[in-house]
Amino acid sequence: MALTAREVGTWRLVAQRVVPPLPGSAQVVEHLTCLQAQDLRAAATAVALRTAPGSPGLAAALDDGRVVRSWPLRGTLHLLPAADLPWVLALCAPRVLRSTATRRAALGIGDDDVRAARTAAEELLGGGRGASRAELLAAFEAAGQATAAGRGYHLLLHLSLTGVLCLGPLRGGEQEFVLLAEHVSAPRVLDGDEALAELARRFLLSHGPASAADLARWAGLPVTAARRGAAAVRGELAAADVDGVELLHDPALGDLVAAHGREAAGVHLLPGFDEFLLGYADRSHVLPPEHAGRVVPGGNGVFRGTVVHGGTVVGTWARDRDGVAAEPFGAFTPAQHRGVQRCAGSLPDGRLG
Repeated sequence: MALTAREVGTWRLVAQRVVPPLPGSAQVVEHLTCLQAQDLRAAATAVALRTAPGSPGLAAALDDGRVVRSWPLRGTLHLLPAADLPWVLALCAPRVLRSTATRRAALGIGDDDVRAARTAAEELLGGGRGASRAELLAAFEAAGQATAAGRGYHLLLHLSLTGVLCLGPLRGGEQEFVLLAEHVSAPRVLDGDEALAELARRFLLSHGPASAADLARWAGLPVTAARRGAAAVRGELAAADVDGVELLHDPALGDLVAAHGREAAGVHLLPGFDEFLLGYADRSHVLPPEHAGRVVPGGNGVFRGTVVHGGTVVGTWARDRDGVAAEPFGAFTPAQHRGVQRCAGSLPDGRLG
């Protein structure tokens, strides 16, 4: 089957369930597997936009332990199903740990320091207790581990990448750190190529049409590993030819697009760091390259909220005192302007407490 580059964005909006929505926040996170979440309010908005109205929000899924937040991919915070965190870390975290070794050494963090921080964390959090970031850093300080100048962050990161800590329930709108082994009582066990195939399967089902290169970018894996994972599940997927490039997707996606494509092609306000844009190596299908700097000003890695129409990013938006301020790349058409106003009126707040 052939798709035009312009159709790819609409298909991805449906695959990611911006339309039609899923019945709850936990189901959204389960479907996407890992959802970028260094900005928790933006992530909560991304989840809510994919959730049926009236369903319990992300806070409930965090508090009951179905969803956690950690650094499983690319050394960046993500939301993911609690049961999946251990095997995703085992697959993807070693590469991040290697990439951060030089920085840990520069901060004077050696094996003894990591052990001291781990002991302090286990003493503070054991027995199912949670602690704020500030409380955990104070425990590190009490154990003789300085936390200034990024040292505390790298201790938290290292303990999270090695499966000691994760971020779980909320207290006063802030997530508490918990011990992963206590918080995730029934982890899913996958190893090696089985884990690689599962990650490839779930990415391509939820983010397709997409390529192995997209999978590599999203997961922070070598392209060779991503190709091996995609090849392992190729027989379970459908393929679309887009300008001579094969992109893989859920075999059921075509029927979903037929039923919901018109709604998907309408106007959407997606938050900063949304998977619609971040989950791909090649963003040109949905974001004209000449406008990329408008979404990530100065290439600083901070993604602004996007206005999407026809599966293509046509502007950016931000919250202000009056609701939403949108900036088109050129000029919004009357239909786009009406769509922005409609979406702004129903935009989830994203606050968690």
